[in-house]
Amino acid sequence: MTVPRQVLRGTTYLVTRRCSERRYFLHPSEKCTATFRYVLAVAAARYEIDVHAFCVMSNHFHLVVTDPHARLPDFHRYLDGLVARATNALLGRWESFWDPDSYSAVRLEDAEAVLDKMAYVLANPVAAGLVRRGSEWPGLWSDPGLIGGEPVLAERPAAFFRKDGPMPPVARLALVTPPGFEADEAFVERLRERLQDGEDQASARLAAEGRTLFSAPAVLAQDPAAGPASHEPRRRLDPRVATRNVERRVAALLRLRDFARSYREALDAWTEGARDVLFPHGTWLMRVLHAVPCAAGG
Repeated sequence: MTVPRQVLRGTTYLVTRRCSERRYFLHPSEKCTATFRYVLAVAAARYEIDVHAFCVMSNHFHLVVTDPHARLPDFHRYLDGLVARATNALLGRWESFWDPDSYSAVRLEDAEAVLDKMAYVLANPVAAGLVRRGSEWPGLWSDPGLIGGEPVLAERPAAFFRKDGPMPPVARLALVTPPGFEADEAFVERLRERLQDGEDQASARLAAEGRTLFSAPAVLAQDPAAGPASHEPRRRLDPRVATRNVERRVAALLRLRDFARSYREALDAWTEGARDVLFPHGTWLMRVLHAVPCAAGG
């Protein structure tokens, strides 16, 4: 049995998904970028997800989002499904788009972890040795200066979506100040500094390894059906939470362990016919599919 995920209102996550076989299906062409931007804007509005930062690389994407209403699984299913169908249509392919085991939603346990992961997301193109600064990435990348400002207007792409279809002709994508920083007037500047530190460290690491920097034109010239020559590390840890505070991390992991144990006990009782069994707070799938009663939040 897969480990159940606890989905709680108001949680902030680092969300990641990778393309099948690490191929460059999200190649940052103008059409692909416009498609992902539009679908992200529609999905965020539909499921009331607050978007803080994003970066769409050639074969994976990262988002930092807050889920005010415990709807992240619905958001994820809608975003990934529509991006896959629309981008497959652009590429003229029909096969699986996403690696089935690549979805990750890491719960960010404090404001410092949120700042860390936002900087990590935005420095990703530099860490990959593709550009000197994240802002030079030719694909979809969220400018910190847009946080808290006017939404970006994402027009409905013509290549996949019908002109007379149900999708809105224009969707608004806002970058929202993350929880814990609403009163921090220097937040954007702090994020820029953290991002620059991450970019500088990544550049120094690449130089020490003797790796040659790629470039935006070289990225745009890649074949979407291709993939990196390097092998992907296997059997890596699959983190569920992120924080620099050791005590806070241990406490969060213990809470997840208790949730998983309570969930299994409730599921066993429900399977045996006890329809009034109380599932733990944060239960998602059984609540959505079978309307099981769940404990109130503490």
